[in-house]
Amino acid sequence: GYWKDAKNLEEAQWNKLDLICRKLKLKPGMKLLDIGCGWGGMAIHAAKHYGVEVEGVTISQKQLDFALEKIKKLNLDLPINLKLLDYRDLLRTPGKRFDRVVSIGMFEHIGHKNYRSFMKTANHIMKDEGFMLLHTIGSNRSKLNCDPWINKYIFPNGELPSAGQIARAADNIFKLEDWHSFGENYDKTLMAWHEKFNTHWP
Repeated sequence: GYWKDAKNLEEAQWNKLDLICRKLKLKPGMKLLDIGCGWGGMAIHAAKHYGVEVEGVTISQKQLDFALEKIKKLNLDLPINLKLLDYRDLLRTPGKRFDRVVSIGMFEHIGHKNYRSFMKTANHIMKDEGFMLLHTIGSNRSKLNCDPWINKYIFPNGELPSAGQIARAADNIFKLEDWHSFGENYDKTLMAWHEKFNTHWP
């Protein structure tokens, strides 16, 4: 979550999604691609509050099912199309271009060997005047493996990219316009999750 001016987890989460939409400068009628669309929160927020058409791709069947059910329960008639697809397969979708591309909390899971291909793929499916927002947990040093404890209990096969690794992956593909670090907000988010988990444990 983004805790600036937020009193609780729900507000912090809304703040983060809205901050992302504002940074993307979304406008009604734009086409937004959400790479690794998770539980559907970004797609719903962008379509509902900014009037954009959203396509989301994920390789998690359970997350996709949850997101589609969430949209159905909210009875939202929004231009959202979420599907089971590896982002790398987007290279094989000729002619499809998006005004904006976003990826939230997915880059940590692709591994350093795929950083460059991720950037190339995002660039390939984006309109010439488009741009991307990449949201990831990061590390303050470059490494090519995952902490064993994190690997076992939190992010199997996950790797936290450094600023240098991200910049090298984007070199000669994207121009970096903005870098916003709010990692200290993760601590507040974890504590809020912990409190809710304990409250709802029964």
